[in-house]
Amino acid sequence: MLGLRLALYMAASLFIGLALREYARARVAATLGDPTPRLWGRVTLRPKAWFDPFGSGFLPALVGLLWSVQAFFMPAAYAKPAPIDTNYFKRHPRDVVVASLAGPAASLALAIAGGLTVRTGVSGEALLVLTTFAFTNASLFVFHLLPIPGLDGGRLLALLLPPHAREVFRNADRYLALIVLVVLFLFTFLLSIASLLTGAICQAATGQDCLVLLSFP
Repeated sequence: MLGLRLALYMAASLFIGLALREYARARVAATLGDPTPRLWGRVTLRPKAWFDPFGSGFLPALVGLLWSVQAFFMPAAYAKPAPIDTNYFKRHPRDVVVASLAGPAASLALAIAGGLTVRTGVSGEALLVLTTFAFTNASLFVFHLLPIPGLDGGRLLALLLPPHAREVFRNADRYLALIVLVVLFLFTFLLSIASLLTGAICQAATGQDCLVLLSFP
C-alpha cells in the first residue's frame, strides 16, 4: 500500500514539475527575444502543449510501476521540447545558456520549496507527499542536466563542440527516446551517480535522508 501511494505522489510531482519547467523554459526564451515558443503556444501550463507519449507517459508509468512495489528507480521524465530559435537571441552564447538552464532552475526551485516546507515540521502523510515532491523535482533537475541530446545538459554540451559536431549532436535529439532507454538500462553507473546527486540535493533541501524516509533500501 505504501509503494502505491508513493508511486501516485511521484507521478503527480512529475506532472507538476514538467509543467512548470517547460513553462519556465518557454517563458525565458520568449523574454530573451525569441517569439517561437509563443507562436507555437508553448508559453502555457496546459499539458496538451508539452505532453510527450514516451517521455511524459510511458517513462513515468514505468518508474511508477517500480515504485509501487517499492523498487527504487530514479524518477525521470521529459516533455516535448519547446521550439526555440536561438537566432533571435541577441547575446550568444549567454542567452542559450540562460534558456537551457531555465528548466533545471525551475525544478531546483520546486525541490527547495518542497524541502523548506518539510523543514517546517510536517509529519504523517504530508511528510511523505512533500519529501516525494522534493526528491522527484531534484531528480528532474539532475536528469535534465545529463549530457544527452535533447535534454538541457546536451544543449549546454553542444556549445562546447566544433560547429560540425555541434550540428550532428543537436540533430541526434530526434532519437531522444532511444538514447534515454539506452542510458537507463545500459549505463547504470551514470544513473547511480545521478541518483546520489539527487539524494544529496533532497537531503540538503529537506534535512532528511529522503530514500530512507520513503522506505527505499
